[in-house]
Amino acid sequence: MVDLKTTSDTYKMANITIRNLDDDVTERLRSRTTHNGRSIEEEAHQIRSFAVDVSEEPLQGLGTAIHNLFAPFGGSELDLPPRDAMRKIPKFG
Repeated sequence: MVDLKTTSDTYKMANITIRNLDDDVTERLRSRTTHNGRSIEEEAHQIRSFAVDVSEEPLQGLGTAIHNLFAPFGGSELDLPPRDAMRKIPKFG
């Protein structure tokens, strides 16, 4: 259950209470806080900010990303060999 309460009308900041958090999730969160040198509250802020950060730009596909990475180096046009006729489909049985 997530409980959102605003602390003040002026700042419109919310407090979030998360109940019944799995022990495994709690342990992984504590491990992250130790690794990153942050408090649990700071780590939760980081996770929340990352989770709700929605970019206006749509994500690009892998092929597009690779193309954009190497485009500044120029390209080369390859001559494609002519295609042969399709082979006959084997009959089994």
